[in-house]
Amino acid sequence: MSQQAHQLAEQVFQAYASQQPIPFLNPEAAVDEVLGYQTQDALIDKLKSHNQTEIAGYKVSMTSAETQAYANTHEPAYGTLLQTVLKQDGATVSLDKLFAPLIEPELVFIITEDLPAEPSVEDVLNHSQLAPAIEVPDARYQDWFPNFTLGDLLADNTATGLVVVGEPVAQLDYEQLGQVTMSLKYNDEEIKTGVASEVLGNPAKAVQWLSQKLASHGKALKKGDVISSGTFIPPIKAEKGTYTVDYANVGRVTVTFN
Repeated sequence: MSQQAHQLAEQVFQAYASQQPIPFLNPEAAVDEVLGYQTQDALIDKLKSHNQTEIAGYKVSMTSAETQAYANTHEPAYGTLLQTVLKQDGATVSLDKLFAPLIEPELVFIITEDLPAEPSVEDVLNHSQLAPAIEVPDARYQDWFPNFTLGDLLADNTATGLVVVGEPVAQLDYEQLGQVTMSLKYNDEEIKTGVASEVLGNPAKAVQWLSQKLASHGKALKKGDVISSGTFIPPIKAEKGTYTVDYANVGRVTVTFN
């Protein structure tokens, strides 16, 4: 890992530690995809040590053409989930502990057997459970959304904030999975709806992509890993109040911000 990656990771880590957002690393640091993922790895090492925690899984980001356009890229990106970012259904979160959080309704895959580097759709579905979730993206940069570059995003662990995870259920078949609909409510009023096919055509494809991308970095999806698979809708700003997402045939998950 390059010295520059360690230096950039230290800048982002200090933003975490001080709760003070920093300017984007780019264009000054010229962070590309390679340096971005290296910086993410260095940052995760610092956070693991600082928070006395371990890696719990991964999140897949930019799973639609619209979100990829924000970062001028043609494929998703991944971030690394630490155990400390996973919250249980019904969690209450203090907004002043975050920077500029967003809301993304996502399905979580919980891996039940190690996956091969290039899993088939059947591999993914046969070796995972499903859970309703709300991802809360958050970044350590000033005025970060939607103004980031790909390198900035990767270096800050793909804007990982929190992931609120509900009760796991048995995995659906491929067709059912792509047809899962969701209703997002804010303080009991429906504000958004969406369908799982917005996630690369099917969320199982996001897990396939992730496994292949991790393999290119010498990593793998292992039993027990939690995968946040991509948002059903463009992200919205998190406000004080309660957000509830109902997923057809999967379940419900709730988070409250104060």
